[in-house]
Amino acid sequence: MNLKPSENTKIYGMENFFNELVGLYKQKKIPNRILLSGKKGSGKSTLAYHLINYFLSENEEYKYNLENFSINKNNKSYKLLQNNSHPNFYLIDLLIEKKSIDVGQIREMINYTNKSTFNNMARFILIDNVENLNKNSVNALLKIIEEPNENVFFILINNSEKNILPTLKSRCLTFKISLTFNESLNISNSILEKNVLEFVNYDLLSYYNSPGEIISLFNFAEEKSINLKEHTISSFINLIIENNYYKKNKPIKNLLINLIELFFLKRYMITNTKISLINFYHKFIKKIYDTEKFNLDEESLFLEFKSKLL
Repeated sequence: MNLKPSENTKIYGMENFFNELVGLYKQKKIPNRILLSGKKGSGKSTLAYHLINYFLSENEEYKYNLENFSINKNNKSYKLLQNNSHPNFYLIDLLIEKKSIDVGQIREMINYTNKSTFNNMARFILIDNVENLNKNSVNALLKIIEEPNENVFFILINNSEKNILPTLKSRCLTFKISLTFNESLNISNSILEKNVLEFVNYDLLSYYNSPGEIISLFNFAEEKSINLKEHTISSFINLIIENNYYKKNKPIKNLLINLIELFFLKRYMITNTKISLINFYHKFIKKIYDTEKFNLDEESLFLEFKSKLL
């Protein structure tokens, strides 16, 4: 199962956040600027789409189901949001070919908010991966969210709190979303409709895994016909590197980097040469950052890791 956040008809583990925001809305106290912050794959974007659907489908025949936190597939707004064609919704996200969300994307959104609507309903601006805003785009965004047009609401999704500017964060009502390992497992079990631990070697899982990461691992293994029960973390990393599965596949590259970080953590706990391992780890993480920032060769980076540690 590999649904986009806009396609998920049910939320898992986000019910309390949903209820709190709906409660603020009913009391007419919901702010124009909301920031959902937490680990990638925890369900923040799905929560945002469900909130927006709840607001936009209030007067529809198949309105949002508050009893079980679900969307009927005949819901009109659901279909429009899936296609990014709802007149009261605007999405900004990191484009595949870009390294940052540029100021042009923000300016196009500002033009949208300045146009009059054919209805009196609220309009929602969803900005995903907000940590990828560059300096110019952040400055342009700050100007519009400080004094938003009437009945315009901003929902920002942040996957890396350390990368978000305090000036942007301070202007939003922030919800810090975190899940325990058991919560992530339970959510993954519900979505996949199977017991994850029956199909995955425990060595491949970390207490920091989000449901999205666990499901990505499953999807990848299914696509490549890989038995996750047979692999240790070392053999699985080796498989991905040897077969170049990470090339031109950002989710798999992110999966590989997460597995390498987990590898370092596990090795650190059992090694007697902690200082040299830490030094290598920090150098390697910096190289990953430089590789992405300057568009350098990834293959030599991962082969170096493989030759020195696997």
